[in-house]
Amino acid sequence: MKRLIALAAFFAVLSGYSQTKEIDSLAIQLAFQKQDSSKVDTSILLIKALYKAQDYQKALSYISETEQLSKSINYAKGIAAVNYFQALIYADRNDYFNAIDHFNKSKKLYTELNDALGVAQVSNSIGLLEIKRGNYRNGLLNSLSAIRIFEERNLYEDLSLAYNNLAKAYYNTNQIDKSLEFNLKALNIRERLNDSSGIKMSTKNIAQLYSRRKEHRKAIEYYEDVLSMLNPEADQALKGEILPRIGEEYLKFKDYDKAAKYLVEGLKFNRRANDKESILRALNSIGQLNLEQKNTRLAESQIYEAHDLAKGVGNNEELLKNYKLLMALDSTKGKFENAYRWQREYFSLKHILDQENQPYLPVNTDSIEDILENEANLETTTHDDTIKETANNTNQVKNLKLLSYGLIVAFLIVLTFLLLIYLKRKSSIKYTQELEEKNKQIQLQNEAIMEQKLHLQEINDVKDRLFSIVSHDLKDSISSIKAFLDLLKEDSISREEFNELIPELSENADNASLLLFNLLNWSKSQMQNLEPKPELFDVQEVFHSKVRLIEQKIEQKRIVLIDESQQGFIYADKSMVEIIIQNLLTNAVKFSRVGDIITISNKEHNGKSLICVEDTGVGIPKENLKKLFQNNNFTTVGTKNEKGTGLGLTICKELVELNQGRIWVESTPNVGTKFYVELPKMKTEEES
Repeated sequence: MKRLIALAAFFAVLSGYSQTKEIDSLAIQLAFQKQDSSKVDTSILLIKALYKAQDYQKALSYISETEQLSKSINYAKGIAAVNYFQALIYADRNDYFNAIDHFNKSKKLYTELNDALGVAQVSNSIGLLEIKRGNYRNGLLNSLSAIRIFEERNLYEDLSLAYNNLAKAYYNTNQIDKSLEFNLKALNIRERLNDSSGIKMSTKNIAQLYSRRKEHRKAIEYYEDVLSMLNPEADQALKGEILPRIGEEYLKFKDYDKAAKYLVEGLKFNRRANDKESILRALNSIGQLNLEQKNTRLAESQIYEAHDLAKGVGNNEELLKNYKLLMALDSTKGKFENAYRWQREYFSLKHILDQENQPYLPVNTDSIEDILENEANLETTTHDDTIKETANNTNQVKNLKLLSYGLIVAFLIVLTFLLLIYLKRKSSIKYTQELEEKNKQIQLQNEAIMEQKLHLQEINDVKDRLFSIVSHDLKDSISSIKAFLDLLKEDSISREEFNELIPELSENADNASLLLFNLLNWSKSQMQNLEPKPELFDVQEVFHSKVRLIEQKIEQKRIVLIDESQQGFIYADKSMVEIIIQNLLTNAVKFSRVGDIITISNKEHNGKSLICVEDTGVGIPKENLKKLFQNNNFTTVGTKNEKGTGLGLTICKELVELNQGRIWVESTPNVGTKFYVELPKMKTEEES
């Protein structure tokens, strides 16, 4: 024990370098104690403090000396304690066999001493070690046997560890209800201990378990509790994990606004942190959100990025979600062959995961006392009973031999029948699975055919609308022009009379030209053939070029044009913006009276370019405002009975949205109308 005293004195001298005051105080106290059990107890407290500080080398030095002193004074409790702490150190160093060896030595000594608390602490530590190695049955039995003692004595720190161990074990054996039960118990204990780190982890685990039980509102509640507790600097990884998960929960309720808020924030956060698994989760969910909202092109890029990540990360749960999204995406786009391929991948992986996620290794916690009592009874069986049992066994050997031969024959017969039944059942199951697979494929084909039928019906409706417009408005304009020309050809009117009709003839030609222009662009957009080619250009130049086209009509109506446009750049398809502005200017002229004012302007608003075409014309009744941008050919005649197709504003809306913008109108009857168009000023992240 001289070495122990020397070590204690040495550490006392070097107390300035110790990790805690407790270690310093214990080292000094130990140096001046006698060689008895109280010295061993003090040394054990010092070993415990060094273990908590993770100073394993110093702890092992004290363990060796303390074990020698305990043996010399025959102090069994001291030997049990040092073996326990030595086992803990081996466990932390992943030395399983040495750890188990010392745990068993410690447990045996505590059992002989009838020290229930010591046995419980060792059992709980064995449980943790076994659970980490995947030996769930041994782990569960050891931890469950310890919990009763901890609960009786209100040992909250030990209970926190034990409950958490059991929750992990039940989760890893897919017993979700039991895992939830012990996570809730662990949370309750950690709140009593004010263990902030433990509270956050238990709360997160509870949220995940409620999500797996499809209790999504409770999952959201616990996820939001975690977010409210996070330390901005210390909990970066946990925040990156939580944000996509809570967004995914809101997506289950179709609450797209909240889902988008958390998912976008989570994606940006995890891209900065380069957390690929959380990026994958966020991309899958954002892709699903955009697919449900018909933002197909954006959804496609996100889903395929997630697919590439899923193959590298190795997260099969997220890969399964991705297969389902790819199947829905290709079905929407009419790529049914690809959809069938993703469907096969989906069901193949789902079958594997279903097998893995089946609950196994059920442990009946109610019977733990019976198990422990049986073990105790086996240990306390007397030597005399063993002798009697051996004698009886000797007398029965001959009879057992004969019986065993008979049982072997019977077993072989039963085994043969069972094997035949198994083979027949396996064949039947395989046939049933094949039928189910074929039924699923047929159902998917039927859905695809129905979707294609609806698409064809929409195209047919577009065709009918085009023919209707051509047969009425375009026919009227061209017939009117031809009638004028026929009158001139047949000399039915004089040259002077014809000259008087030229303005009307010119107006009919303009109407026909504008009609053809709008019909062509509208039909392209309806067939989904318009693809924007964005570029950076000055919107003021577009205003000026389009004003020149309507100058004659402005003069005819004696309209005052106020040009408040200014140089301002827009990032969009220039030809599409020209179409939009031309339609808005034509509409303003059409519904303005003699002497009315048309004002054109543009300015920067919220980082985007805001275009405005305002007139002081007849205005639009409130009941007609909702009809303006719909595909229903809504139209009214102008102030000089100018005709229209009702397509102009429909085209405007579709072209604005193709360029990542929005359009709206404000109008008051007999006061005037303002059309607003908001477009990007620069290249957006989505386009890049």
